[in-house]
Amino acid sequence: MTTKRTLFKGGIILTLDANIPNLDVGDVLVENDRIAAVGPALQADDAEVIDAAGHIVMPGLIDAHHHMWLGVMRRMMPDVDDLFAYIDVVAEKLGAHYRPLDMYLSTRLTAAASLDAGITTVIDACHNSRSPAHTDAALDALQESGIRALHMVGAAMDKQASAAHLPGDLPRLAQRWNTAESLVRVGLFGQLNLDWWQVARDLDMRILTEFIGDLAKLGPEFAKPGVLGMHNIFNHCSRVPQETWQLLAEAGVNVTVNPRSDALFGFDDESFAYQQAIDHGLKPALGIDLDTAFGSDMFGEMHALFGQQRSAMRYRRFRGEDSAPAPITVAAVLKAATVNGARAAGLEDQIGTLTPGKQADIIMVRTSSVAVFPVTNVTGTVVQAIERADVDTVMVAGKLRKRAGQLIDVDLAALNVDITASRDYLLKASGWHADRFTAA
Repeated sequence: MTTKRTLFKGGIILTLDANIPNLDVGDVLVENDRIAAVGPALQADDAEVIDAAGHIVMPGLIDAHHHMWLGVMRRMMPDVDDLFAYIDVVAEKLGAHYRPLDMYLSTRLTAAASLDAGITTVIDACHNSRSPAHTDAALDALQESGIRALHMVGAAMDKQASAAHLPGDLPRLAQRWNTAESLVRVGLFGQLNLDWWQVARDLDMRILTEFIGDLAKLGPEFAKPGVLGMHNIFNHCSRVPQETWQLLAEAGVNVTVNPRSDALFGFDDESFAYQQAIDHGLKPALGIDLDTAFGSDMFGEMHALFGQQRSAMRYRRFRGEDSAPAPITVAAVLKAATVNGARAAGLEDQIGTLTPGKQADIIMVRTSSVAVFPVTNVTGTVVQAIERADVDTVMVAGKLRKRAGQLIDVDLAALNVDITASRDYLLKASGWHADRFTAA
């Protein structure tokens, strides 16, 4: 087998690995799908050289919770603050009319937008798996995009949908997708259905649960040994009682938070789910959650996390709570968007840092923007200044997916036509009217 080498040459190297030094000027050598070396002045005469001067080279961002099937509904409900009004539109009205084609196109759009924004891995929370054909369409879209993904198969939310194919379809999916070499893998969006959980556990699958404390409770059956563990991912985790936090912490579950979405719906309060997870020794990751109000932009989530935690904890301190947690750091924010996301996906030993031997999921961001230079604190620059437009190059498993600011092998014009047709079909089929403008 011929070895393909790529050398990121002369960039600022941000490794996120405590044992691999960051470099003011350094190189990253990729061999096939893995990182071979990180260091200054690496030699690789037969490598394709990517000039990284004036750029930061770092691990790809990891979006730990995103309903990718909502791609066609981008910004349809920018001001929504009622969870049940949101569900009525996305599930009962539009989601109920999804064809496998609509599932494919929405997932394909979200994947392309994610790669464009430097996101190399997504935990895809699909609560509209209406049939095996819908699931296959989403998985095909993920595979064709080249993104790394954990697709969580879940029952559709609308009342007329059938979930008769679940969890029975999971063995078929696990056999097809959950292999060592697959970039796209499958898990279960199982909520609190322990019968479904058991099927997923027998298949060694990750299990996702949306968890808002005043809408869902963990009964005593969840405290039994082996029920909760690292295979579980709990999203939102807002307004959760302390005894439940203790249970989650003792089990070592994964927690994901969505700073912008949680604020949109008013899920959180000043106890702040991210901070509760930290205080209980957990490692929360960041997710984008929705396209109905936002889009594929982890930089926005990092900005929101930094500001929200500082606001909540400083308020508690100024109010006289001397034991209020310390203000968040940019390093903690970036870790949530990389290392912690890798852990949530079950891929901590494969991605999330620039570590020799790990998969080559790498992004290179420009520092030449007037909003970015001069680069004094590198981590602060990434968290507080870099935007998706600064993402120059994206590599997943050693393969370039974006180069010189342009996505590779993506026909955006054709995708635009197809996704617009999908949106128009769903609006006509549902009879729901989307406001073109909102009153000022």
